[in-house]
Amino acid sequence: MSSGGIPQNTTSSSTFDPSSLDPWLDPYPDSYPDLPGVNASSSDVPGRTYTSDLDLRPLTSQQDVSPWDVALCVTGTLIACENALVIAVLFYTPTLRAPMFILIGSLAFADLLAGLGLILNFVFTYLVEGEVVTLVATGILIAAFSASILNILAITVDRYLSLYNALTYHTERTVLFTYLVVGVIWLVCLVLGVLPALGWNCLDDQSTCSVCRPVTKSNAVALAVFFLLVFALMMQLYLQICRIAFRHAQQIAVQHQFLAISTTKGVQTLSVILCTFAMCWLPFAMYSIVADSSYPIIYTYSTVLLAACNSVINPIIYAFRNPDIQKGLWLACCGCVPSNLSLRPRARTSSDV
Repeated sequence: MSSGGIPQNTTSSSTFDPSSLDPWLDPYPDSYPDLPGVNASSSDVPGRTYTSDLDLRPLTSQQDVSPWDVALCVTGTLIACENALVIAVLFYTPTLRAPMFILIGSLAFADLLAGLGLILNFVFTYLVEGEVVTLVATGILIAAFSASILNILAITVDRYLSLYNALTYHTERTVLFTYLVVGVIWLVCLVLGVLPALGWNCLDDQSTCSVCRPVTKSNAVALAVFFLLVFALMMQLYLQICRIAFRHAQQIAVQHQFLAISTTKGVQTLSVILCTFAMCWLPFAMYSIVADSSYPIIYTYSTVLLAACNSVINPIIYAFRNPDIQKGLWLACCGCVPSNLSLRPRARTSSDV
């Protein structure tokens, strides 16, 4: 076909003459955009690449799979497997029912939901089409990642209170109160997750889209500012934890050497926690504030993948390092406990930050 969609005369080697066609056809078909087969858009031509008004990446008649989407799906699978293991250990170990483990379980469930959301996003992108499934995947990811961040904040507050009110901590922090805190966290996150489906999206106005369609730019900025406030509060709490731990080390002269080692270990641990949290989430938060849908999508993919890695690291930091959870893993896997892990419940020290 010619560029205008009119068949060429293949029986003659001479130059194509528009006058040889029927008189009603104009030799310049671009002036008839509504005629079938004339001035056809690239989307009407099989196999031709075009850019959709709704999507941020190029499409073809047989859509190519982006390596970034594959990486996010693989990351989501790893997240789901890790956190499913944590939830199983907490569920099947009766001794792990303290408030701290309830918060760890809530964090694991949030990260598990985030991993499943990344897998569903891949499925909905390449196997299922429609605005409804896009809004569902977006809502799941917003709710899951918001719950993950808030649960990390709740764990930080819990660890601060365990040192600040060491004598009354176990009487004040009841299981019922912890369940109430977890319930409030999930209620807030569910509200955030359903907002895109209630109309807070950019499907009708692409100019308002953020770096993550269909979230609007204003909503993305609000979520980013929310993260920055949580991060600032975490830093303040961990600074207070350091002060309390060092004060304890100075007050107890008999155990000064032991507590100095324990305190140093605790400072190193909280440094790892804060640095990991900042490196994973700060790039995406700052990019969401300064960028919009017109920016190259590779930057969105790279920052989202980095943020998702935080859910990969969370089980290692908050669950697998805990000796009580380690004992549960050993008992579940081989029915035994190594000699270096005591069967007795372990008292919390200043290194548990």
